Amino acid sequence: MRRSRRFSIPILAATALWAALTVQPAHGQGPRPQRVAAGEVSMTPGTSNGAALAALRSWNTNVTAMTNAGQLRSIRRESDPIVAGHRHEHLTQFHRGVRVFGGEMVRQTNFFGQVVSIFGSYYPNINIDVAPAVPAAIAPKVLASAGHGTVVPGTAAELTVLPLDDGTYRLTWSARVANGGEMTRVFVDATTGQEVFSYNDTWAQNGLHGAVGSGTGVAGDPLKMQSQVGNGTFLAVDLNRPGQNTTYDMKGSFQRTNTILATRAPAQSDIASDADNKWGDTGVIAVQTYAGYTYDYYKQVHNRSGIDGKDLKLRLLVNPALPTDAAHPPAGSTSTYYENAAYYSNGYMVFGVGRISGQVSTKNWGGAIDIVAHEITHGVTEFSSDLIYLNESGALNESFSDMMGTAVEFRSQPLGVGPAKSDWLHGEDIYPQFGPANRSMSDPHSLGDPDHYSVRLITSGDSGGVHTNSSISNHMFYLAINGGVNRVSGLAVQGVGFANRVLIERAIFRAFTVLMPANSTFSTCRAATIQAARDLYGNGSPAETALTQAWNAVGVF
Repeated sequence: MRRSRRFSIPILAATALWAALTVQPAHGQGPRPQRVAAGEVSMTPGTSNGAALAALRSWNTNVTAMTNAGQLRSIRRESDPIVAGHRHEHLTQFHRGVRVFGGEMVRQTNFFGQVVSIFGSYYPNINIDVAPAVPAAIAPKVLASAGHGTVVPGTAAELTVLPLDDGTYRLTWSARVANGGEMTRVFVDATTGQEVFSYNDTWAQNGLHGAVGSGTGVAGDPLKMQSQVGNGTFLAVDLNRPGQNTTYDMKGSFQRTNTILATRAPAQSDIASDADNKWGDTGVIAVQTYAGYTYDYYKQVHNRSGIDGKDLKLRLLVNPALPTDAAHPPAGSTSTYYENAAYYSNGYMVFGVGRISGQVSTKNWGGAIDIVAHEITHGVTEFSSDLIYLNESGALNESFSDMMGTAVEFRSQPLGVGPAKSDWLHGEDIYPQFGPANRSMSDPHSLGDPDHYSVRLITSGDSGGVHTNSSISNHMFYLAINGGVNRVSGLAVQGVGFANRVLIERAIFRAFTVLMPANSTFSTCRAATIQAARDLYGNGSPAETALTQAWNAVGVF
């Protein structure tokens, strides 16, 4: 959700290039990557299919040459989960054996081994030494000190080439650092140990047997949740789904919440429990139930088993603080624990308790199904495209969570206006009186968000406006399904129709999970979603037409 952040943004967004092209950085600009978004058929107006195919073949030759030279490394190859015979190769850029932050490619091949599409970015003309003066043994301590916390358990300090906004590259050590309820990606100079760059990497929203518990959700909806029986009480553990997703009740203790996020070691006693399986805590039953609905959506619609495709357990933390403290969070607490929700990597997420200051400002943030599905989708992103939480790739990260969160809502709740009804608003169920919302997909402008690329927010705050600019692609999603006219461009879109929305949902899911690299721009996303529709439904399908028109309408080419 929307929140404020204070830091500069060094990674420069660039438009897609359709043939190999080296661009030298201008004074005051960061190193400008080569962008590639190439397919067998043209994805942009004015480009012939023959030129598009020639560009694809040229890029394939270049990518193969760079791989042979060690400038790109094949990190993983995976079979396509939907289109039989297709495979996806994920490549990362290296300079003298050191990974380059933001340099990635994804190459798709068909049953015959022929290249179908390539999406990605590559930084040219790197020429720096890669021997660190700060040894690997002490790098975690240096990073922890710079980030005022601890390196996230299960991760390691990584030697990284970082493109900077002065047009140079810097050899750095990098890692995610946990400090209370915040996660920060920190880069320190590998020669001096001084911090070079950091950004907020908290992906925020602003002998047992199973049993079925019941209760009422935050939005007033009657719910049934999966639980387990143990030691004479009922526990919020979902035994009916392979990952056994678990909800933990922090009982208003931000100190305990901080400890769990820093150590990733929750105790059995932290699991939410109830004596008779008729749950009175609306936040607990809402989060546990909605997480189950989200799992079912991904499995039944996209054939994905959990966020990592391997049924990784979700660890859902609720009641992380006291809502009465929201106006003045105590030292050591964080605003994320109140009017926000956030994903903390590897299946951990926190749902804010809301705010009580004289009157209720917002209710428990786990009380909206689209917020719960939004945070869980951040986990899907982490284990697929892993979109960098900055600038346009960060806005796309947020937008994918919004789009899938809305898809889960439409699948799980009846259409209508009011609490626990499905609509094109995001997060509306956490407000005491129905009406406000965090974002609108049908009319972003009504809530002060951009609905066209020309009016995007250009800022160094909020990781480059990730929670604001996400509304551009959100509106594209709405138009591709429902059709309509964009307010700014005046262009009309012939959508696939609400009853056929799964056609767009599947194309979006495919693009974001198997086709897009981590440093994708809006332009890359346009090309990838169009390619995904072609892969699924063939050239010229209603879904491809709707997506193409929708991207045109919001000004992304």
